[in-house]
Amino acid sequence: MAMLLKSHDAYSIAAQEDRSAQRYPLAISAMLRPSGSSGFQTLVTDLSLSGFAVRAITQMHPGTLCWLTLPGLSGLQAEIVWNDGNTVGCAFATLLNQAVLNSIIDRQAL
Repeated sequence: MAMLLKSHDAYSIAAQEDRSAQRYPLAISAMLRPSGSSGFQTLVTDLSLSGFAVRAITQMHPGTLCWLTLPGLSGLQAEIVWNDGNTVGCAFATLLNQAVLNSIIDRQAL
């Protein structure tokens, strides 16, 4: 008997599989807005299809929803996965499109 996956479970599996995808170290100024709070400027230091890391000295806890706004894009919903006190790691609610990721990386190289 086949077991159906909830959409969140399917995303979790896909996100873990994509951790083997290339992660791009970079430095892009962006806006991060935690749910129920004001947004703040931050620096994206790592980006992949499934998530990102940003510099943030904050008490945001894993499980908190947030929105990342990169230059030229609308806000991307994510969930905080870890916070070491200086950097916050987040997983996108929906995997980033490969063409969008390529465009961001290409602009970074300019």
